[in-house]
Amino acid sequence: MSTSRTPQPPAFNRAALAPGLIAAIVLLAGLALIGGAWYLYVQYAVAILALIMCVFAGQAKQWWWLVGLVPIAVVWNPVWPITIDDTVLRALHVIAAVFLVCAATLIKIPADTRR
Repeated sequence: MSTSRTPQPPAFNRAALAPGLIAAIVLLAGLALIGGAWYLYVQYAVAILALIMCVFAGQAKQWWWLVGLVPIAVVWNPVWPITIDDTVLRALHVIAAVFLVCAATLIKIPADTRR
């Protein structure tokens, strides 16, 4: 006699995983573009993806992630750029990439059970 179990829907989803990983990849690839004309695209991508992750952190009610996500969105903001030394900026790229990967894997949004 076999007892088959109906698979249960997940209790949460990781909506922040894709934007976090993409932002980390853009940051690491953007190390080669610092100081060039194409760096503007890195700034736009990182700032927008960090803001998207802020929304997901809010939906998950994990507000502590905003402590790192908001400064990332501000530092890489292309509209009002902040002048930072290239050496410091390279270090910030690596630190922000690590932070974004951690946030992307740990932000869990409760699944909508009303479906």
